[in-house]
Amino acid sequence: MWKGNSLIDVLNIDYPIIQAGMAGGVTTPELVSAVSNTGALGNLGAGYMTPEAMVQSVKEIKRITNRTFGVNVFVPQNPQATEEEIAEANKWLEPYRNELGIEQEPTPEQDVALFEKQIEGLMTEQVPVVSFTFGVPTREVIKDLKKEEIVVIGTATTVEEAIINEEYGMDMVVAQGSEAGGHRGTFSGAFDDAMIGTMSLVPQVVDHVKIPVIAAGGIMDGRGIKAALALGAQAAQLGTAFVTCKESGAKVQHKEAILNTKETETVVTSVFSGKPARGIRNSFIEKMENGEGHHLLAYPLQNTLTKDIRKEAASQNRPEYMSLWSGQSPRLSTSQSASSIVESIVFDLENEKM
Repeated sequence: MWKGNSLIDVLNIDYPIIQAGMAGGVTTPELVSAVSNTGALGNLGAGYMTPEAMVQSVKEIKRITNRTFGVNVFVPQNPQATEEEIAEANKWLEPYRNELGIEQEPTPEQDVALFEKQIEGLMTEQVPVVSFTFGVPTREVIKDLKKEEIVVIGTATTVEEAIINEEYGMDMVVAQGSEAGGHRGTFSGAFDDAMIGTMSLVPQVVDHVKIPVIAAGGIMDGRGIKAALALGAQAAQLGTAFVTCKESGAKVQHKEAILNTKETETVVTSVFSGKPARGIRNSFIEKMENGEGHHLLAYPLQNTLTKDIRKEAASQNRPEYMSLWSGQSPRLSTSQSASSIVESIVFDLENEKM
């Protein structure tokens, strides 16, 4: 069903398994390397990383593995907010800062050159695969990367977005269903219109683009990957499945929350970052959404304002104020090594009986 497909050949990997490039520290060099060493594709989530930190992590990954790996970056969004809007947003966050003993209010600043510097670093380091979330970069950026023989992968939450990715020159596209944990990659049209499940989205994308399609959203094991391949995808991307693994850099509270969460307990919210993301429902989400959501700033401004709250909440073991990103299949999560997760999936893929 999958051996020898074009995606496997282009990426020079053994299995149609891709570890999602989750930003925020989850994808440690140890995790990325462990996944790649098994013959799957490990990805570093560099969305929030400085170019210097990203390059340092890339060098560490290269030291641990000689297999193909990738780096995921965010297509830049530079919204503006007035001083009054920032003050109002901070006002609603003040009770949480007071409770956690945080005295200083952050100022939302944006490095408009971050993306450009990241791309320069990726080309200098000759990273084999670069993927994008939150939009499509310019054709020039894509051409520059492909000139360096770097495989470029886009993200789509609708058929229209997949077509845009193909038209701009992407080599492959991730079809991200609404079951996915963390931030949604929607960039064209209304977010609410893009809440399409993986089972519905993947075959429709496959029918409308010629480039290889990677299924994502709620996929956790060999059963999910087999289903994705049956729908026409050439590989599947797993995120939440690797958040709870041994090499993951996720906070202990985050891992424990996923391992003890039901499928009914995740929700899509913008209160942490200003962009819709799926995570485990907690009191911060509930309180902020009860009348205060209209004071949110756009992403990534809101993300900057809540960063200190999320960080201090983790330090004080207060998961009720943390962003606990998770897809809709938390019951399928396990606490084992990344290599064991991949090996279990491969066993299922290579055996008819599931």
